[in-house]
Amino acid sequence: MNRGTQQRLPETQSPMLQKLTAVRARFTVLVCITAFLSSCCWHTASPAADFPGLGPAGDLQGLSFQSTGPTVIRGRNARKQLIVTGSYRSGQQHDATHDVTYSMSDPKIAKVDADGLVTPLSDGNVSITAKSNNGKTATIELTIAQCQQELPVNFVDEVVPIFTRLGCNAGGCHGKSDGQNGFKLSLLGFYPEDDYEYLVHEQQGRRIFPADPEFSLLLQKPANQVPHGGGKLMEPGSYEWELISNWIAQGSPNSSEEDPTIQRIEVVPPVREMNTGGQQQLSVVAHYSDGSLRDVTRLAAYEANQPDMAHPDPSGRVTISDTPGETAVMVRFQGQVAVFRAIIPQGLPVETLPPEQTFIDGMVFARLKQLGIPASGLCDDATFIRRATIDITGRLPTADQARQFIDDPSADKRDRLIDRLVDSPGYADYFANKWASVLRNKRRNTNDIRYTYRFHDWIRNQLDKNTPYDEFVRSILTASGTAETHPPVAWYRELRTSSVQMEDTAQLFLGMRLGCAKCHHHPFERWSQQDYYGFEAFFTQVSMKVSNYNPETNRPDSVSLNGKLAQARNPRTKLTVKPTGLGGQPLDIAEWDDARHHLVDWMAAPENPFFSRALVNRYWKHFFGRGIVDPEDDLRVTNPPSNPELIAALEKHFIDKGFDMKDLVRTICKSSVYQLSSEPTESNKADAQNFSRFYPRRLPAEVLYDSINHVADVPASFNGVPRGTLAIQLPDNGFDNYFLQVFGKPEAESACECERSPEANLAQSLHLLNSSDVQNRLQSGTGRAANFAKDSDTENQAKITELYLWAFSRKPTVSEREFVLSHVSDAKDSKQAWEDVIWAMLNAKEFQFIR
Repeated sequence: MNRGTQQRLPETQSPMLQKLTAVRARFTVLVCITAFLSSCCWHTASPAADFPGLGPAGDLQGLSFQSTGPTVIRGRNARKQLIVTGSYRSGQQHDATHDVTYSMSDPKIAKVDADGLVTPLSDGNVSITAKSNNGKTATIELTIAQCQQELPVNFVDEVVPIFTRLGCNAGGCHGKSDGQNGFKLSLLGFYPEDDYEYLVHEQQGRRIFPADPEFSLLLQKPANQVPHGGGKLMEPGSYEWELISNWIAQGSPNSSEEDPTIQRIEVVPPVREMNTGGQQQLSVVAHYSDGSLRDVTRLAAYEANQPDMAHPDPSGRVTISDTPGETAVMVRFQGQVAVFRAIIPQGLPVETLPPEQTFIDGMVFARLKQLGIPASGLCDDATFIRRATIDITGRLPTADQARQFIDDPSADKRDRLIDRLVDSPGYADYFANKWASVLRNKRRNTNDIRYTYRFHDWIRNQLDKNTPYDEFVRSILTASGTAETHPPVAWYRELRTSSVQMEDTAQLFLGMRLGCAKCHHHPFERWSQQDYYGFEAFFTQVSMKVSNYNPETNRPDSVSLNGKLAQARNPRTKLTVKPTGLGGQPLDIAEWDDARHHLVDWMAAPENPFFSRALVNRYWKHFFGRGIVDPEDDLRVTNPPSNPELIAALEKHFIDKGFDMKDLVRTICKSSVYQLSSEPTESNKADAQNFSRFYPRRLPAEVLYDSINHVADVPASFNGVPRGTLAIQLPDNGFDNYFLQVFGKPEAESACECERSPEANLAQSLHLLNSSDVQNRLQSGTGRAANFAKDSDTENQAKITELYLWAFSRKPTVSEREFVLSHVSDAKDSKQAWEDVIWAMLNAKEFQFIR
């Protein structure tokens, strides 16, 4: 720690002890300044308070059975989950499935338990009546058929799902690549033909005991009647136990190729407004290729995407916690997924909202009204100019820019500021830094400079002249020639195989993580291996070689077409796969035709559900710190947006404007939502996903480094680039700078922005407090502290105001000015005192955060 004084200490003390004693003498003063600045400028949200939710429901007015698929129950193994909904005087609807009493017109036909689960007993028609405590009733008619027949237990649809539901075929158990304790199952049951071999024929069929099914290891192990490393997963006599036992008793039949195949699953209800602590029973219906329906509620698996907001039990009953907002429960059955969405209103009146400046405000404010979450007010001008300048250009405003903006009385000054920033060189600098990282513009040796510098310049130029996003992407994905003549070829230097090229394309430009589908069906989506290799086929014509421009290294830097058909090979089926967009139809593409252009044509089509959505969501996260879908590159059915209407409107606007990226930035930043204060109110402090206020976030590594130099008035110096080059302007990752490393500048190793970690750590705090890197900037003879000390013509009060404008883009409060003035005026060493003040400012939360 170098914030020590130069005071003289007794000669008997060692140099180290002298230094520590000096530091200790001054450290208390410095901490007091830092604490004072933080206390004046920063407020932390307190825990959430109670809120009314939907409010009193009123008297129950009626009951109804919700449509939940088949009204005909076939076979003794079938089940049906009833869903009873109560309608109340307030207009609210709540689940009453577990709060009513059921009666059966003929108990010999079927039985129903207290949870609303119907079990068939014999053929016939039956009426089931649900009755509430106040006498309200509802009735449903069901038909029971084929109970007298011994219908075969379907291995694919009734046995395999049990292993998924119980977790037996999960990646941490028997579903991992080499199995568990000698027993292997396909991951999540994606390949039931393999599972049948493992269960019935492997090890001479030792897991199945047809003579007495209940003594089969397949039942004894999960029931823990024989020692089982996974513990007890199943009760003897349970529904799962009976299904497997019946299947074994029937001779363990395999499913037939003639059996109807599952097409999709449906969750009932798909969405519901709920109070905190409320519960909702779900029903899951499978739709098959022959048009038939089947209730699979007790065979499906359930998982909440935010476990702190919702908890589903194995029967499909969801319990909501006390956090307002929206959450989702993923339902999985035999490779198919669906989602139940729970909307949890806070229930407060939303009477006063900021003015609607763009369509964004209408979408966000409508959701806040629905949830009963009042918004914070608009931020002040000082906060806004700092926030917008950082977010759009990656740098702090100058003191003059901040002063002029604050003093400008014009009503449209915020819009004019945004227009100026978007059209400034800083916009292209900052967003080129962002794109270069996820496009893997990585330097691995000095020979790479010719490529990384050119690629970075190309990216910056495209952003500066506002090339439409679809053209920007096309130039990268269809790049051909050498990296010398066409810089986007450099993207292929880091992605040398068709599978990696495909995966980065999907993640970066479509927001889809497809890597796991290379080996098995995507566990949280509908994408299979066939989808993976169909998408990869677009890149199989790409050929890479070392050009004459690059004799010093054998790394390929030239891209051309290989003259072959664009097709991939599915290693599981051993069949070739034609190029196919996700969810699209296979394409026939000639050998001489570049399949990558067909890929971009499909991506940029207005009806494409991924391309524009991925980009607007990525940019939304840039400005708000959280995506409408979060993570920003994980767009899937089972990770729904927090505001579906908002992301759809942004997507449409982006397409209608011709993929104009600058317009998108303007549209977001000119909204009142972006201009909300970060100060939480008692009413919205628990909200973390609906943008009722601005969520503070740490400055990125490059921005923080530039900001320190900006306030200290000491230009940066990086090897190989002109002095004064900003960290956000660096063309690649090849600059050895410990500050950028410790604060999390990404190494351009992947297409994921998660490489940049926003989390704070001890090394960062110590570096700001004590490193020679920061201290040398403060102590520079040409820096701001030295210049202030030399300037005897300017009053200290004016210097303090100037310093606050440089660091915080605002003028100091009276108490701040007096506090700092007393420290500076009483100091014997003026330069040291100004160093202390700047050091304290750099360590204040207000400086280190965008708020």
